[in-house]
This record gives sequence, C-alpha cells and structure tokens, in this order.
Amino acid sequence: MSGLQGRIALVTGASRGIGAATAEKLAAQGAHVVLTARTAKDLEAVEQRIFEAGGSATIAPMDLTEAGNNERLAAAVRERWGKLDILVLNAAMLGTLAPVPVIDAAEFNRVLTLNLLAQQALIASFDALLRASDAGRVVVLTSSVGQQPRAYWGAYGASKAALENLALSYAEEVQNLSSVRVTIVDPSRTRTAMRAKAYPGEDPATLKDPSVVGEAITQLLLGGFETGHRLIVD
Repeated sequence: MSGLQGRIALVTGASRGIGAATAEKLAAQGAHVVLTARTAKDLEAVEQRIFEAGGSATIAPMDLTEAGNNERLAAAVRERWGKLDILVLNAAMLGTLAPVPVIDAAEFNRVLTLNLLAQQALIASFDALLRASDAGRVVVLTSSVGQQPRAYWGAYGASKAALENLALSYAEEVQNLSSVRVTIVDPSRTRTAMRAKAYPGEDPATLKDPSVVGEAITQLLLGGFETGHRLIVD
C-alpha cells in the first residue's frame, strides 16, 4: 500500500487501548475506519476524536461472540463499500490467570469463544470482501505467551497460539489466489487495561502508550509486508 486514502479498515476492540489508537492512526492516514466493540459510548468518543482530527469513521457497536453479528456487519460493509482493505483483529479477553488444572471451564470457554472462534468467524465473514480489495490486509494482535508458554497464562496463551496458527493457515490458503496478506503483531509491554489486570502492581509509567503500537501497525500497512510477517513492537 502506497497510502491509505480511500481504504476501508475494520478494527475490532476499537473502544479503547490499542484498538482505539490503531483506528485513530489509520484514519489520520486517510482510511475510513469501521469501529467495533461492545460499548457504544466509548466507540462514539473514539469516532469523535477521529472526526475532530479530520478523519472519517463509522461505529458498529456489537458483541463479536453473538451468532450472526459478524455476518450482518460484513453484509453492511459489502452494501456500502463492496470491499474491505484492512481487517485488524484486536478484540480479546484475558480471563483469570490460573494453573492449568484449575482453569474454570466456563471462563475458558468464553476466552476461546472471543479470542479464537469469533476471530475465525470474522475471517470467514470478510474473506470475500478482503479478496475484493487490490491489497487486502489482515493484522492479528497476539501475545508473547502464544509462542512462549508461561506459568498461569495457559488459557490466554492457548487462545493466542491457536489464533496465530489459524490466521497463518488462512494466509497460506489465500496468498496464491488473491492479494490478501496476513501479519502477526505482538504489541509487547503496553499501557492497557488488560495489562493492568495481569500486572496490578506494575507502574504504568514504565509502559509505552497504545499510540506507539497503533503507529507501528499503520506504518507496517503503509510500507507493505509479506504474508506471515511478524512484528514485535518494543
């Protein structure tokens, strides 16, 4: 991509943190950004900041885990724009950090439903629209624990490891049939609500702002990448 003017981007988990920051950075480069998350009020605040900065956005408040929501969103994007250039899969939940033998089954199901099953549903719903773009791009947010297992992080780590495998499998399937390319982004230590939940005693002043990750993702999209590329934002 030589620029994002005229590009259509969808960012999940866009109401705060890395999702919001990425949406704002993409909009600043000319993309029209579709913002989705569960909380309409928070999405409206992000949308307002984008408007005030001269960008354009559309909010789509929804729960990604509810049956049919992803398909309805894809249908709306198809009707209005006929394509999707950028899909940023950012929405995720941490769950409770716990030893593997005592992971709560109900909560583990919720973690996998959002972090893995909903992501597959999004890819499935937007596959045709990504292929309709001349430069379809999928950005998958991950965590180091997806590749490097850590005590008490089994549930979250397993969901991210599975998501990486799923996304890169999709990348292999489409790379010779379309212009769609997939990248994995590990934001590492960033000042987010999820990070605060995982490390309650950590000084947030020692962490980078989510805008750093948003800018790194935007520059990656501007510069282009080969499918399977992995970016760690230090």
